Amino acid sequence: MFQPERTPAWRYAIGMFGTSIPINMIKGSMILYYVDILGLDVRAYGVVMVIYAVIDAIDNPLLGHLSDHTRSRFGRRRPWLVVGAPLLAASMIAFFSAPESLDGMGLVLWFAVFAILCEAFDSMLNANYGALLPELYPRERDRAVANSLRQGFQLVALVISLAVTPLLTTQIFGSENSTEGFRTTAVVYAVIAVVVIVFMALSARENPRYSTRERLLPSVWSIVRNPLFWKVGLTGACYGMAMALVLAGLQLYVRYSLGLPVSNALYLQGIVILLSAGGLAIWTRVVARRGALWTWRISFVVLAAGFAALFFATGLVSAIAAGALLGAGWSGMLATNDLIVARVLDADAARNGTHREGLFLSAFGFFGRLNGIVTGLALTSLGVFFGYNSGDDPGSDPGLAFRVYLCVYPFVLATIGALAARFISIPVEPAPAADEPGVEQPR
Repeated sequence: MFQPERTPAWRYAIGMFGTSIPINMIKGSMILYYVDILGLDVRAYGVVMVIYAVIDAIDNPLLGHLSDHTRSRFGRRRPWLVVGAPLLAASMIAFFSAPESLDGMGLVLWFAVFAILCEAFDSMLNANYGALLPELYPRERDRAVANSLRQGFQLVALVISLAVTPLLTTQIFGSENSTEGFRTTAVVYAVIAVVVIVFMALSARENPRYSTRERLLPSVWSIVRNPLFWKVGLTGACYGMAMALVLAGLQLYVRYSLGLPVSNALYLQGIVILLSAGGLAIWTRVVARRGALWTWRISFVVLAAGFAALFFATGLVSAIAAGALLGAGWSGMLATNDLIVARVLDADAARNGTHREGLFLSAFGFFGRLNGIVTGLALTSLGVFFGYNSGDDPGSDPGLAFRVYLCVYPFVLATIGALAARFISIPVEPAPAADEPGVEQPR
């Protein structure tokens, strides 16, 4: 019987570094780049975010289904990863290369086209990369270690793509009110991402028996009829939407709410991310002792408390202190959220006798698409309640506006998630099959 070779956890995990750098630069800098510097109206931004979320919700299941059905000597996931990496890189460079002559509808169309392309190719990468986790590491203990490592690599990528980016774009490669620094930074990150993703993809040892021939519509119908899909998806979306607001608005929170240069986001983001990375080892031990579900519930509570503390920060030092608590909750969510989702995938495979992780994760990606809608609507609400419409028209109190955007809205979402998580139960860990990696074969 075929026994797939185990993929080293560190080599799988490093792929998260490559997938995280591009999309987090995009999400962390798009408002600053398009709204505050180029003058895109927040109402146009909100409309585009809703449209792209709808398109992405449609193309995600299709991409996942195509991945599950791919049959090649390179496996199901690797071809998509190798092709998707340069496509995302090229789209990101174009996203941050808007011609300075563009304004009005021309600027809106440029933003919309490349925002949608970036999100589509990011979805292609993450559906395939995420599908490898339950396949390569079927036992929860091994899975928790691999997940902890990849989240650690993600946090390193976040230090670079979020914390270091403002320094690169506004000081080293450009200035506070120019765009050339964004284009240069995007090129550097694109090269790094492609090299890392391809390096990871070439090492993945997929199990050929996991290939499926299920038709798309019956598979999708089976997934949407699964109550656990909705419970876990919507609860996890509360965490995802809260962090999406943070990623999108932190630089402007630093500028307006703390009254500091955008480059100071380096210190706030960097320290919070580093503390979160250190907390992964602690949370992974808690998972081993108390289980993923219990740890997931506690992490939601800590995350909500961190947002509450951040609202009252008045300077960089107090913001960092509040951010430490936020980072602890974030670290716990990183250590557990994908484990909860993977357990749902395990149960689906056991019940239906087929491994369709690509389609299932893409379906879960529907909830991730809510991030774009929420960030768009939240930003639009700042114009309604506080008069912030763009960098050219910031209203009378942009500091309070971004304090609400970055703290109040995420606090409400995290609190809803914490309450919902208390009522969710997940299937017990399944016994690994005899031909899965790490399982000794009978002699």
